[in-house]
Amino acid sequence: MNLNKAFLLGRVANDPETRTTSGGQQVCSFRIVTNRVYTDSAGQKQEKAEFHNVVLWRRLAEIASQYLKKGALVLIEGRIENRTWQDNAGVKKYRTEIVGERLQLGPKSAVKQGGGESERHEEHEGRESSSPATSQDETPASRDEIPIIEEKNDDINVSEIPF
Repeated sequence: MNLNKAFLLGRVANDPETRTTSGGQQVCSFRIVTNRVYTDSAGQKQEKAEFHNVVLWRRLAEIASQYLKKGALVLIEGRIENRTWQDNAGVKKYRTEIVGERLQLGPKSAVKQGGGESERHEEHEGRESSSPATSQDETPASRDEIPIIEEKNDDINVSEIPF
């Protein structure tokens, strides 16, 4: 049995970039940053940020481009893919990506902005803790609903990726 599954919960590092393939499919790419906090051998608390390349297709690409902004909290479920290509100079390039199959938007109050932590905490407590899931064909009325969106399992031709 084989398994290729990735779960990322982090903040969007840059505004999503959406393009359309020659076949008419939308594709969205962005980076997510996750932080790891640990204690080193000297007993000092350390924090390390990891950046992950995420690619979303079709409806997930549309939703991400509409609702995700830099700093937004997001959960991505997908698979890890390694892509290789040659650039214009003939140099072989490599890229590891998470191809998203499921997307869950974080609460609107989780976007890091000028407000303090206490403001975001109070805003979060004022909402109900459970939110209805949204199917792939529905568009959430607001980011506070925290929808879960799944991608249909169609084959994706990597050679059609426009970037």
